[in-house]
Amino acid sequence: MVNVRRNLNWVWLALAMIVVASALIALSLPNAAFVIGGALALIALLRWHELGLYMLIFAVPYGSWFPISIGVGNFTAVDALVLVLIALWLARMIARERRIAMRFPPLSFPFAIFLFAALLSMTGALSLPHAIKETTKWLEMFALYLYVANNFDANKLPRVLAVMFLAGASQAAIGIYQFLFRAGPEGFLLFGSFIRAYGTFEQPNPFAGYLALIIPLALGVVTAGWLTENYELRITNYVSRLWFLTFSALALAAMSAALLMSWSRGAWIGVAAGALITIVAQSRRALILANVAALALIVIAFLGSLNLIPPVIAERFSGIGDYFGVFDVRGVKVDDANFAVVERMAHWQAAAEMFAEHPWLGVGFGNYEPVYPAYALPRWNDPLGHAHNYYLNIAAETGAIGLIAYLILWIAATWHAWRAIRQSSGMQRGIAAGLLGMIVALSLHNGFDNLFVHGMAAQVGIGLGMIAIMTNDK
Repeated sequence: MVNVRRNLNWVWLALAMIVVASALIALSLPNAAFVIGGALALIALLRWHELGLYMLIFAVPYGSWFPISIGVGNFTAVDALVLVLIALWLARMIARERRIAMRFPPLSFPFAIFLFAALLSMTGALSLPHAIKETTKWLEMFALYLYVANNFDANKLPRVLAVMFLAGASQAAIGIYQFLFRAGPEGFLLFGSFIRAYGTFEQPNPFAGYLALIIPLALGVVTAGWLTENYELRITNYVSRLWFLTFSALALAAMSAALLMSWSRGAWIGVAAGALITIVAQSRRALILANVAALALIVIAFLGSLNLIPPVIAERFSGIGDYFGVFDVRGVKVDDANFAVVERMAHWQAAAEMFAEHPWLGVGFGNYEPVYPAYALPRWNDPLGHAHNYYLNIAAETGAIGLIAYLILWIAATWHAWRAIRQSSGMQRGIAAGLLGMIVALSLHNGFDNLFVHGMAAQVGIGLGMIAIMTNDK
């Protein structure tokens, strides 16, 4: 076996040398550099296919820089890496076992139910390309869930988390720079002196939503050390463990600051709830801390009534209750103060009317945008891509059948995250609690937006795969 591995290493080295030499001989220097880089990356993936997942984690925030337009959608680095990763995984299975043999973890069935409901809704879709685009996104999420659950274990989690925190910290650094140095469009101007942080996501809300998927995990890692008695993460070297925790804490601080600078209320609410769950779920000591936090919130609310908290923060939340009211947007006078609320309500109302007319199968998965003109309210002609409430969006596109299937999937995900917490201890319990916090943050923020954009569905799929690892139900 050792000789076989040595021979394979020589084969990979020879192949790499052939690629480099051929490119240098046949191509100009810039083209040769591009070809050599791509070829060496592919060879590295063939040798160590797990590198593809780490590249994919970075592609989520950065992969949309150079999209290739295909019909109504774009083919990005996320799509390419998912395709390559799954193809290599299947090829390795066939080469080693002469068959495709994979385990289907617990969320496979709820995923299948939702995908079936989505496909069922497509029978009445106005635009099949839009339906295929949305279905592809969910198939990629499911594929990554299967890949992580089948190819990773608890020993590899620190590497996955480290790459995830590094990607999040790099986005945070970009957002902080944008905020402080006014590097962005004037439409994102805050207080006349700052720019809302938006990273590489073009808009502050998806940028904040991306950070919200990582912050609970970083918080789980950081807090696990002093909230639990067992302090172990399959990192045997004390120095390595210390560096990992230090880096996690720094990444958490940077991402939290960038989240605040995004000025995204939906993300603030989601992360606050996700962070609370992450802490509370870990130990009895955390429950005491949660009670202290609740008391602090009461104090903050009291100080708010006395105008002792910063007015800009109080003003930012002052209209949040308006999102939970029910009114007809057509009778509302729009001004600068209520524009954001009324715009969202207009899209919520359009989605509700789609659902009312197509209660069982909806207008077709991914078809909110194509059919929106038929339901658009006066003055709100821009479909914005989605209904700014994913539950209403799913109800409108897939009807009651799809909405129920979607809720079943996330209830099941929440349950298995809770199981992972109960079955683990120490640092692993902190990670499991962070994964539960991620689901909570995602679920709450999706009440005000759609976070399955910009490749974030892939990020969610990886997180769900980590839950399967921690429940030992691969």
